[in-house]
Amino acid sequence: MDQKTFAMQFEALLEKYAELLVGTSDKDITEKVKMYAIYTHIAKTMPALAKHWNALYPDAKDGMKAIMEEIKKLNEEHRNTKPTP
Repeated sequence: MDQKTFAMQFEALLEKYAELLVGTSDKDITEKVKMYAIYTHIAKTMPALAKHWNALYPDAKDGMKAIMEEIKKLNEEHRNTKPTP
């Protein structure tokens, strides 16, 4: 598989993840979900790196916190609007 095909297929995976997580897959939200997922993974697998980054870039840390709060809020809203079986 060539790189371009893989990139397109991976982008489709991210869009579906965003849709299932928060109920939409528009480009802005998908980008935020991507940052949220990567940062969360880094914080879990290399907490010292995340802590170092947070200390080095406090403004970015605040931006990441805002993205995480937005994703959490959208996720809760999405879960509350889904019909229960």
